[in-house]
Amino acid sequence: MGMSEHTHKTSTGRLDTLSLNSLGFAKPCADTRVVVAMSGGVDSSVCAAMLARAGYEVIGITLQLYDHGAAIKSAKACCAGQDIYDAKRVAEAHGFPHYVLDYESKFSDAVMDDFADTYLKGATPIPCVRCNQTVKFRDLLQVAKDLGADCMATGHYVRREVVGGQVGNKAELHRAVDATKDQSYFLFTTSQEQLDFLRFPLGGQDKSVTRDMAIELGLSVANKPDSQDICFVPTGKYTDVIKKLRPDAANPGEVVHVDGTVLGMHEGIMHYTIGQRRGLNIKDGSGQDPLYVLRLDAAKNQVIVGERKKLLKSRIYLKEVNWLGAGMFEQALDGRKIRVKTRSMRPPVAAKFKAVGNDIVVDLDKPEEGIAPGQACVFYDGETPSRVLGGGWIVRAV
Repeated sequence: MGMSEHTHKTSTGRLDTLSLNSLGFAKPCADTRVVVAMSGGVDSSVCAAMLARAGYEVIGITLQLYDHGAAIKSAKACCAGQDIYDAKRVAEAHGFPHYVLDYESKFSDAVMDDFADTYLKGATPIPCVRCNQTVKFRDLLQVAKDLGADCMATGHYVRREVVGGQVGNKAELHRAVDATKDQSYFLFTTSQEQLDFLRFPLGGQDKSVTRDMAIELGLSVANKPDSQDICFVPTGKYTDVIKKLRPDAANPGEVVHVDGTVLGMHEGIMHYTIGQRRGLNIKDGSGQDPLYVLRLDAAKNQVIVGERKKLLKSRIYLKEVNWLGAGMFEQALDGRKIRVKTRSMRPPVAAKFKAVGNDIVVDLDKPEEGIAPGQACVFYDGETPSRVLGGGWIVRAV
């Protein structure tokens, strides 16, 4: 990770050649302070170690987010006791300072409570987005600035591109080179100011390369499994956490066919998600089409079911839309072609913005199944499909 040259026109019209280091600063690596958010996993550990080896002044920070005894024994979750120890070992081995910040109360208020309440409203939350939006890219990023850092780096698989060079231009957010690991869906709430301060050193390479680098760097976490679960739900049983946070959450109610027929009883709407087929506690009936969860009515405490074809939705209504594309506010959005993701593991699909009254909604070119309130609809540029333009939280789909 060396230096590159960038030509910059001064106020006098003279062209100066600035030597930019790999993080985009016109000074030596040793004079560039970078805070690295370290979860204790392979990606953030490689990110920190490679920057330290390149000569940057690295400060590693790990957030203590929750106290969950089971998580300490889980190889699938992050930010637990073992992960803090792993991050500290990486820092010690590569000679840079490492700090642990107690963010339990912040995390509980901003992420865990929202997680439980969203489920109880009949929606499907994405706590990883809320965590990035609040604890990591708001609170931790401010700590990095307070420490005098030039930037903050993370191990996310996304790319930060500055078209026309680093000096005086705004950064853009793009999908990772490794499409199987792309995390742009989880970062749609990033603000332009945050993106200008953030760096994502791993976004331009495959995950296999990162694994190889971990071995080459001699990291103790080189063979550590990737995090698969939500960090504070290491068992994968969301309902256990919701019951703990909201003891009165499991209120029984009716399973109702979309035609109004009551088919059975459920043990709490938190057990169901849009598109679910199994575990409905009802009999489909011989020769009938299988039934799927179409909607969760929190007000009536009902699970609405119906045939699969009724899962198809083509218009998406959003709230709390965040724009990341420079100039988006100045452009007419109605009819503009884009691509969108409505689930993290789905590929972007063709769509367009549509003005409906005072709202901007998204119309999909082809209807999709399983679009759930509480999930995100993330926008990508129609002409440059890797570029993230922003996104919003799904309120409903029709």
